[in-house]
Amino acid sequence: MKTAVSCLVLAAVGLLAAAARGDAACTWATVPEARWTLASEGGVAWLATPCGERFYSIGINGLDGGAPQRRAGARIYYHWPTFFPHFGAWLGTTRARVVGWGFNTASAGSLPPRLLRLPAIPNLDLGLTARFHWTDPFDPATERRVRAWARRLVAPYRGDPRRIGYFTDNEVGWWNGALFDYYAKRPAANRTKQRLVALLREHYAGDWDRFARDFVPPAGVGTFDGLLARRDRPRFRPGGAGIAVIRRWTGLVAERYYRMIHEALRAADPDALIFGDRLPIYYDPVAVRAMAPWVDAIATNYNVDSPDGWVARYYFEGLRQLTGGKPVIVSEWFFAAGENRSGNRNNGHLMTVGTQAERARGAAAAAERFARQPTVVGSHWFQYYDHPRGGREDGEDYDFGLVDIDDRPYEALVDALARTNVRLAAIHREAADDPPPHGTWAIPRADIDPGDRSLADWPKDAALVPELATPGAEVPFGDFFLAWSRTGLALALIAMDYYDPDLLAYGKEFPRGEAFRVDWGVDAGRGPRRFSLSVIPPKIFPAKSAPLMKAELCRHERDGCDAVPAAVATYFGSDQPRITVEAVVPWNALGVDGPPRTPLRMQLAATAFHRSRWMSWNGAPPEAAMRESGGWREIPLAPPRQQPE
Repeated sequence: MKTAVSCLVLAAVGLLAAAARGDAACTWATVPEARWTLASEGGVAWLATPCGERFYSIGINGLDGGAPQRRAGARIYYHWPTFFPHFGAWLGTTRARVVGWGFNTASAGSLPPRLLRLPAIPNLDLGLTARFHWTDPFDPATERRVRAWARRLVAPYRGDPRRIGYFTDNEVGWWNGALFDYYAKRPAANRTKQRLVALLREHYAGDWDRFARDFVPPAGVGTFDGLLARRDRPRFRPGGAGIAVIRRWTGLVAERYYRMIHEALRAADPDALIFGDRLPIYYDPVAVRAMAPWVDAIATNYNVDSPDGWVARYYFEGLRQLTGGKPVIVSEWFFAAGENRSGNRNNGHLMTVGTQAERARGAAAAAERFARQPTVVGSHWFQYYDHPRGGREDGEDYDFGLVDIDDRPYEALVDALARTNVRLAAIHREAADDPPPHGTWAIPRADIDPGDRSLADWPKDAALVPELATPGAEVPFGDFFLAWSRTGLALALIAMDYYDPDLLAYGKEFPRGEAFRVDWGVDAGRGPRRFSLSVIPPKIFPAKSAPLMKAELCRHERDGCDAVPAAVATYFGSDQPRITVEAVVPWNALGVDGPPRTPLRMQLAATAFHRSRWMSWNGAPPEAAMRESGGWREIPLAPPRQQPE
């Protein structure tokens, strides 16, 4: 008898599956319609095939034959004719491999389903091709272009029952500062520039002085009409509240995109699911809220948070809250290793470990963690083969492949994924929202190295701080972790926030009130101590590498910001908008000689760049939460785990 998992795999590769309607067998050749749907059973989201079968999508990005030539300059590429006598031989071998490894979907950048005979979610690059982005989204001509291009781009897939739906674009990003900056510098005839200036007038009720309290206008500009005429941008005034109107602007442009794309695709291929634009391992909550009515499911790329495969809980919980629980597909995820056969340098901030064995363990664990999310309906590996030796033309150079550039599978990785993939549908079936913690949460004991730029040494399930609160419609934008050891108290944060280096007007010294900031209050029995951990951006961002932000840990007494002797704070150097920091404060900085026997009293809060949003442990604004120590939580230290003899 076939298991439920094997039925899903068989359906994916085009073999017989039980029919959802009537008694006749349902195959890709006989399926009565090409419509995939989304379903929920017991609070767990699923894709459903045209035959009505539940389907957890396990995909591969870039499932194709590689570059048109083996060599180009100093680069050496994956190139199928180097290894196979004809395309059919490559196709048969490759398809057998990926199905044998438990994959069932061809994702973005792959060959079409008529060749691969796999369910597929193509990326249309519709907004990019139709010139929605960075031109004039509010010009009526843009909508006409989008509709025309939608018809052309879906034509190869429309009516194919293996076509699940479409990614509309890749990593649009909705970088709020960049959207404001770009359209502020357009000419007055640009419809989108006109819409932006109209929003500024409305937001400030036509009062230029109010506007100028939040922004530094371009030189010589003193009216909204002058701002429309000038091809220059206003900049944030430190201490102002200009981020509020910039967030509104992000929502307006995002809503325009998602509505327009939705209407164009529904007209061009009404049976296809719409997955959106593959969020870029980060999301702007305003843009996601604008997206929610216009997509069937949320596509997001994801950079796994720790070498052990940890996936941050705040990220998917935030998507759930912002969209009313819409399904999510992880449209791209990856692991690279320094030990690789293609000569990849792994030259950036994306998840990289030392060995192929570590890569296999971490990837298998991450795949399981995605499947345990009740809203996630699939996860898609990036990509089939490694980047070329010498890197891509855009500079990215990673060992992301299931195979190397010589078509040799990374055996440890594909074996681990094969063992995991076959279980993912069953794991997903048992997924559920995390239950509220029972009893009193306690800080676990762990020896944390704050200088290793890794969260692998954290007992993250036990150390995750529960129940962060946000005001109004905001959602948490990070996870806190706490641990204690014989030497001190450790804090870590995985979060996301976007900082635009061109938005803020300031001199040589970055104004600390505009920084991303963690406030941390601790009373170990000798009175409250208040600390801040700020993420400070550089004045100038490098063109082709992660910005060298720094973590600044201070103790606050009255109005001062004093260094904490023997404390260590580390910013991981990840490419913002992902922010990962950790710090260890020695017990003597808390007025005690070692771990106290009585519970600590504690408060935690975080404030985003430019004070755009905040979250705290007790739901109070950070300043009030830190000031009123009577409202701090009482948190015991968990006893050390007994080591087996």
